[in-house]
Amino acid sequence: MAKKPVKHLEYREVVYSLSHWHLLEKFREKAAQIMEALEKAHLEGTVHGSIARGDVSEKSDIDIFIHSHSSSFAVETALEAAGVSANRRLIVQATPTYAMKAHIEIDEGTCVSFPLTRLRKVEREFYKFGGGATLENLKQGLRVRGVDKRLMFIEPTHGGHFESTIVGREEHAAKLLGVSVETVLDRVHALLRRDDIGRTGVFIKEELAFDETFEMALRRLANQNPAVRRRLTNQS
Repeated sequence: MAKKPVKHLEYREVVYSLSHWHLLEKFREKAAQIMEALEKAHLEGTVHGSIARGDVSEKSDIDIFIHSHSSSFAVETALEAAGVSANRRLIVQATPTYAMKAHIEIDEGTCVSFPLTRLRKVEREFYKFGGGATLENLKQGLRVRGVDKRLMFIEPTHGGHFESTIVGREEHAAKLLGVSVETVLDRVHALLRRDDIGRTGVFIKEELAFDETFEMALRRLANQNPAVRRRLTNQS
């Protein structure tokens, strides 16, 4: 069951158990191995979400994002050199106004993604909103602030974290996270809307053929879909 946003004011401390720390370490070790493979090819990635913040569960995903508009060949070659094989490769676009992204699914809970088109400010800040940790952060055992899908602000502590709702406190949350208020309001609107009407689908989720590159698939989609063609034309 998906986590629901918390709309009432709540502030509490969560203390992690020994098993929680072991689970976090396991996730972070796996993320670091993939990020090290990317770094060898001069591709800097961040792992975002609960693994960056620390509030993991057994169902947490390892989501690694490369912020630069990178060559898909460079990314896939770096992963293959480290013995990391792709289970599925997809082009994903949440809405017609959002950037198209490459998703390399390594297994059911592990994904490396990077933009295929220019990111808007709210998209760039999305990863900071949820919390993003660098490879150096992982090596140093550092956890970062961020907001989870319940719209709870997670503040790491020595023994776990403090959490409090950001609903009604969006401007304060923006200042603490170093992002724009617009980004916070965008995420609050999106998550509350999903809570009201249920999970909504994405605009495009296209799996690549075995012998197809991301660049080839992008051209194919542009030929087939006028909205994709306009998106690519508007950024050139």
